Amino acid sequence: MQDLNELSAVIAQIKQEITDGFATLESSKAVYEFKKLFMDSKSGKIGALMKEMKNIANESKAAFGKGVNDLKAWANEKFDELDAKLKEQEALARYENEKIDITMPAVKCKCGKLHPVTQVRNQLIDIFSSMGFEVFEGSEIETDFYNFTALNTPQDHPARDMQDTFYLSPEFLLRTQTSAGQIHVMEKQQPPIKILSPGKVFRSDDDATHSPMFTQMEGLVVDKNITLCDLKGMLDELVRKIFGEGTTTRLRPSYFPFTEPSVEVDVSCFECGGKGCRLCKGTGWIEVLGAGIVNRKVLANCNIDPDVYSGLAFGIGIERLAMLKYGINNIKLLYESDLRVLEQIDD
Repeated sequence: MQDLNELSAVIAQIKQEITDGFATLESSKAVYEFKKLFMDSKSGKIGALMKEMKNIANESKAAFGKGVNDLKAWANEKFDELDAKLKEQEALARYENEKIDITMPAVKCKCGKLHPVTQVRNQLIDIFSSMGFEVFEGSEIETDFYNFTALNTPQDHPARDMQDTFYLSPEFLLRTQTSAGQIHVMEKQQPPIKILSPGKVFRSDDDATHSPMFTQMEGLVVDKNITLCDLKGMLDELVRKIFGEGTTTRLRPSYFPFTEPSVEVDVSCFECGGKGCRLCKGTGWIEVLGAGIVNRKVLANCNIDPDVYSGLAFGIGIERLAMLKYGINNIKLLYESDLRVLEQIDD
């Protein structure tokens, strides 16, 4: 650029470009980006004019500088006006979009619920706590000794097989039952003992009524003169509170290595009142848990004199109780987090 006449032409051209560009700008962000094209000190068109100062004759430099500064002031004013106008429009649009009509009905918020297994677990703990039980939670990783040997499980018992138990090493495994907890307690505590041991257990089993991981609750009572009568009276109280008044239990002979005698516990069908229906398969009874009198060898293994003390033990599958209580026919429904299932369950 050689003279002031040429500067005047450039200034007029820049003003026209800015004026024409304003017609296309629709947001304050677009104004900011467009402004940088002209006002940026390094790459803007107005900033570039000041770099031409070195090519202007000394007597014209003052007039040249004034012309560029006047252009800069004009451009800043125009950009600020447009920016303020568009920001006001954006604020109004945001207000319209975000405003709330307080006369409209409130949006209903769904309340969360505890998982059905957790609901049954808490209910069982409340019931047994009211009978004087204390809660003991053991480790999910156990040794072969506590999970099998101390519970009088023979070396050739099928439960020890690799296809039934998740072994981590020859010595350690994922516990297959919370019964291991009773050994830990009896080793450290002398009778009277009254504990409840809930927790996850793991078995290599998977079908509509079994899962590789499920929740079990083991109960143990050790004291003088404990009999099957104590067991039945306690379980009758349990099923009445879980399934309703009028529900009772019956004991059938069975076998478990750590109890002698051992029993399977059935509950009278709460659906048909014992008359026979689809749920109880026409028998009037539903199997719910296994129990028995603690084997003398198990007491002796824990340095408790079996001639002085006796005990009872029972193991409850919490998922099984939940399935019976809530009418769920497939254990996998408890783990799939299907809201259509879970929303129907609430005590």
